Amino acid sequence: MGLTDRLNSWVTGSQRAAVIPPMPTGFDNFWPYINLAGGGQFPLGLQTTMPASSEQAIGSDFAGLVSGAYMSNGVVFACELARLMIFSEARFQFQRLDKGRPGDLFGSPALDILEHPWLGGTTGDLLTQKLADADFAGNSFTTRRRDRLVVMRPDWVTIVVGSPNDGDSWDLDAEVLGYVYHPGGRHSGRPPVGLVRDEVAHFKPLPDPLFRFRGMSWLTPVIREIQSDRSATDHKQRFFDNGATPNLVVKRDDAVSGDSFREWVALMEQGHTGIANAYKTLYLSAGADATVVGVDMAQLDFKVVQGAGETRIAAAAGIHPVIVGLSEGMQGSSLNAGNFNSARRLVADRTMSPLWRNVAGSLEVIVPPPSGSRLWWDGRDIPFLREDRKDAAEIQQVKASSIRQLVDAGYKPDSAVKAVEGENMSLLVHSGLYSVQLQPPMPDGPPKPVAPPDMTPADKMPAHMKPAGGKP
Repeated sequence: MGLTDRLNSWVTGSQRAAVIPPMPTGFDNFWPYINLAGGGQFPLGLQTTMPASSEQAIGSDFAGLVSGAYMSNGVVFACELARLMIFSEARFQFQRLDKGRPGDLFGSPALDILEHPWLGGTTGDLLTQKLADADFAGNSFTTRRRDRLVVMRPDWVTIVVGSPNDGDSWDLDAEVLGYVYHPGGRHSGRPPVGLVRDEVAHFKPLPDPLFRFRGMSWLTPVIREIQSDRSATDHKQRFFDNGATPNLVVKRDDAVSGDSFREWVALMEQGHTGIANAYKTLYLSAGADATVVGVDMAQLDFKVVQGAGETRIAAAAGIHPVIVGLSEGMQGSSLNAGNFNSARRLVADRTMSPLWRNVAGSLEVIVPPPSGSRLWWDGRDIPFLREDRKDAAEIQQVKASSIRQLVDAGYKPDSAVKAVEGENMSLLVHSGLYSVQLQPPMPDGPPKPVAPPDMTPADKMPAHMKPAGGKP
């Protein structure tokens, strides 16, 4: 069965003609093929138009962001490293759902493929690869091949979308039909592989507002900031390469011929340019004058200028500067324990928890949970969340105290637990007993005292044990 035949098998009836046109009509009408990256025959990727030099330009596709930002910018690498290291610490469990309410976590042999996704691979390896793809391509695609998982290169995957109305991705009846994987890239010449939607776990944590079935990289809004940071770094490098001094304009009043002038300039460059010539005395002949132009590092307030850009990049990554260790996060009150814990909590609650929730939901497609449960992430062994575990223990202590008070007040224990856990006091059911009356009264009154069994009569006791007077 060819690729077109397989794609046609995904739809039936009136959809087939509209969604998968016959091959002779050509690919010009084959609208369901939607590229994720900026290249290929049907591009829908982001194309930047910002003016930039060839040295600072960063490609907007997957390969461009990886090579132009991740591999060549220290701030982007630090932010991404923090995201990857924290994200990779989670593990997966199934979670029971009681009428939609999350319950306890439990394991199953079905989770083995997530614990060992491929030979020598771990859950952390799987999570790291998926987040890296999603962060730089906006999308991560994982499929199941027998007893292993395969994370496909995102810019080699095409999303196939169809609608009976022959519309676009925003048609009311449009839906994802499947995916096409191009081994080696779209122009490799190798045959593509069609995958139905139930075979692919599509992880896209940041949605693309221009296409509802595609994700967007968090780097897209801060490409200019990354370029500026690279330019600032180059500026700093040039500053030191040229003697760690401001630029100079050297003027000569005497007339000098062209060849003599160029020879004089060459001597100046040779004697006063570069790190080896820094801080040397500048000697000028009669008629020459040196004038400083531009600003030095202090006048430019270089640390503030570059630090502000670093903070904006960290904000786009969802990582607080104090967690990454950026310059603006390593000063003032940011370093005291209270502020650091607040920053850590912000990263955990605003960035990491939604990412873990999203990836668990996407992996349910290829690792289906048992009935009445869902695939969920387990954060009990994540070092980054240890302070949260302490807070959770304190919350449990408060809940236990509340339950105890409600039971002492006469409410039935089961209803007290449900009311506290559900934060709904209307679930309380009273027993009709109060305080010390929690034990029902006996029908015949209080019991009469009973003599201990086998008590020896007084007349048979030894003389030293008889009561005074010799009578019992």
